[in-house]
Amino acid sequence: MSTAANSAIDIAARALTLIGANPISSFADASTEATIANNMYEDVARSSLCATRWRFATNQAQLNALTATPTGRFDIAHQLPNDLLMLHAVTVNDLLVQYSVYGDKVFSDTTASDVVVADYTFRASEVDWPSYFTLAVQFQLAAIFASSIARDDGLTQVMETKADRLMAKARNLDSQQQTTRKLVTNRFRTERLS
Repeated sequence: MSTAANSAIDIAARALTLIGANPISSFADASTEATIANNMYEDVARSSLCATRWRFATNQAQLNALTATPTGRFDIAHQLPNDLLMLHAVTVNDLLVQYSVYGDKVFSDTTASDVVVADYTFRASEVDWPSYFTLAVQFQLAAIFASSIARDDGLTQVMETKADRLMAKARNLDSQQQTTRKLVTNRFRTERLS
């Protein structure tokens, strides 16, 4: 009986089987498949998580102000969360704030008394990945494996195309996990009726 792929090894092993290679049971296996999977897996996972603002990998955190201030252009620095992959927004009282990321800090023109909140993408565990995202990542890995293990450009192209389609479907499904935004049509109705 098939089970859900909910670990890095499961996902990499299934990607290998997609190209007809031998699956792995560990990234430390003494095989070409394990060596390539070990070297490529985390980069593909992080890149895939940053490709879209996935609802399952989005979080908010209150940022801590730092005592050292920026050298120029901004008034204050805040420490970014340790698990941050990509920052999407910085707010104070639910209002967007202009900011710039510098290394593991975010600079802004807020004050030390402001409660600064960051919306960001984090490195979600494979256990928390929805099946539509897991499948898309498997095909992204399969495209890399087809190139580096099978050395088959035609297979690589097929896997890349399939990965792109699955990632587009995943984006569509994931976007449905928030309140649907209402399209404001008043302006259009006013123009049409005048």
